[in-house]
Amino acid sequence: MLNKILRLFFPMFFCEPERARDDKGRLRADNKSTPAVNEAWVGGKAPVKKKRGRPPKAKISAPKKRGRPPKAKK
Repeated sequence: MLNKILRLFFPMFFCEPERARDDKGRLRADNKSTPAVNEAWVGGKAPVKKKRGRPPKAKISAPKKRGRPPKAKK
């Protein structure tokens, strides 16, 4: 909740990373010869990637049988 209030009153500190564009409006690429600066992003730093973990394992039940049940033996 505190983070939301700070974002409301101080949005300049919580700006989202933005891709850099050239004068024609196309996205710029990163120059690999300058490893310290990332030209593809405004400000020179790319956003931190979020980890995509697997969800916790749930109990796996046997698949449900489909179709007509077998005939009863006499």
